[in-house]
Amino acid sequence: MHVLSIAGSDPSSGAGIQGDMKTFNSFGANGLSVVTAITSQNTSRFFGVEPVSVLLVKSQIRSILEDFHIDAIKIGMVYDKQTVRVIHSELEKIKIPIILDPIFKSTTGGILQTASAFSDFKKLLVPLCYIITPNIIEAEKISDIKIKSLKDMKNAAMKIQKMGAKNVIIKGGHFFKGDKVTDMLLEDKKFSIFSHARLKFESHGGGCTFSAALCANIARGKKLSDAVDSARLFTVESIRNATKTGRGLAIIKTSKGDAIENQLSKAISEFCSIESINEYIPECQTNFVYSTSNPSTLKDVIGLEGRIVRTGRLVTIAGHLKYGGSKHVASAVLEMTRKFPSMRSSLNIKYDEKIIKKAVSKGLKVSSYDRREEPLEIREKEGSTVSWGIKASITNLKTPPDIIFHKGGFGKEAMVLIFGKNPADVLRKFSKISR
Repeated sequence: MHVLSIAGSDPSSGAGIQGDMKTFNSFGANGLSVVTAITSQNTSRFFGVEPVSVLLVKSQIRSILEDFHIDAIKIGMVYDKQTVRVIHSELEKIKIPIILDPIFKSTTGGILQTASAFSDFKKLLVPLCYIITPNIIEAEKISDIKIKSLKDMKNAAMKIQKMGAKNVIIKGGHFFKGDKVTDMLLEDKKFSIFSHARLKFESHGGGCTFSAALCANIARGKKLSDAVDSARLFTVESIRNATKTGRGLAIIKTSKGDAIENQLSKAISEFCSIESINEYIPECQTNFVYSTSNPSTLKDVIGLEGRIVRTGRLVTIAGHLKYGGSKHVASAVLEMTRKFPSMRSSLNIKYDEKIIKKAVSKGLKVSSYDRREEPLEIREKEGSTVSWGIKASITNLKTPPDIIFHKGGFGKEAMVLIFGKNPADVLRKFSKISR
C-alpha cells in the first residue's frame, strides 16, 4: 500500500511531512512525499518559511506518480498560489482519492498559507478532494460561517461541500467548552457524529496525524465512516501519548496501530502485485485472513469483507479489512488454531494438481479431505462445511499442514488453502508453489 503526502517540512517532526510518515508507518503503509515548503520552527516558536519552487514541486509529483501505484493522496500545507495551481494541474485528472487537510497556521504561530493563495485553494483544491478535514477555525474561514453550534457545523459542512468537496469532516476540538469533543462527518448527504472525551492539554501535530491516518484507512478501502472513526481513535490515543521533548508544546507520539491488520494489509498488497497472480484466483475469488492469538469466534479473525477478484489480467481488492469480514477462510483458520494455535493465517487459491505436486516436491506438508464424505447434517447446516473439512484433514496429524485441499463436489469448486503462522509465512509458502 503506497500513500503520498504533499505537504511542508516540519523540522520538529511533530507535523508536516515528518509527522505524516510516522503515521503512515503506524498503519503499515509505504509513505511517499512531495515537499511543498520548508519551515523553520520548534515546539516553542515559528521562525520562517520558504516555498519550494513550482518546477521542483511539479517534478516531485511526476516522479512519484510515474513509478508507484498510489492508493491515496494527502494534501497538507500549500504556501502560495503558484503551488496550489501546480498541484491542481498535476492531479486534476487522476482517480486517486485525495484527502485535503487545510493548513493555514501553525500551532507555534506561523502563517502557513499566504492570503493571496486562499482563493485558488478554495477554487482549485477543494473540488479535487474526496474528503476535506478542517477544524472549526479552518471551516469558519473556508465557509465564511461563524460556528458556535452543531447547526452551524452542519451549515458550514454543506457550504464547503457545495464548493466541490465530495465529503467533509469538521473536527470540533476548537469548541473550548464542555468535556467532550464532537466531530461531524458529512458523507454525501448524510451526517454522522463522533465524540470523545476532551484532552486537557495542547499538543503539536494532531491535525496532521488525523488526516494522515484517514488517508491510510481510505487507501485500505475502508468505508468512509469506518475510516474516520479509526483515524479519530488513533489520533486521540496518539495525543494521549504526546511527549514533551522540547521546551514548548508536546509532540504527538503516534500509537502502534493494529499490528495484525498492518501485517495482513501489507501481505495482501504484496500478493496482488505478484506477476500473473490472476491465474491463481478461483471462481469464488480469494480471501486472506489473520487471527488474533487464541481466536474463539469469527470476530477474532480479520479478513476482507469482500474479496480479491480477477479483473482481466490483474486483480482488484474489493472491500476492506474487517474483523469478522471473512466467513469461509476465517472458519478454516478457527478450526486450524483449535489444534495448532500457531497457524493463524490462511489464503485460498485455485486448485490445480500441479500445485499440489509442486508443494510436495518443495517439502511442504499437504493434507486433504473429500467433500463427498461430508455428513448430511453438516451439509444442511449453513457455514459448517469448511470447519468439518479442516477438522477431518487434521484429526490424525501431529504437526500442522502447510496446505489443505479438496477436489470439490456437486456444485462446489475445488480449492487449495495455504496456512501459516502469519501472512508473511503464508506468502513464503505460496512463493514455493507459484511459477
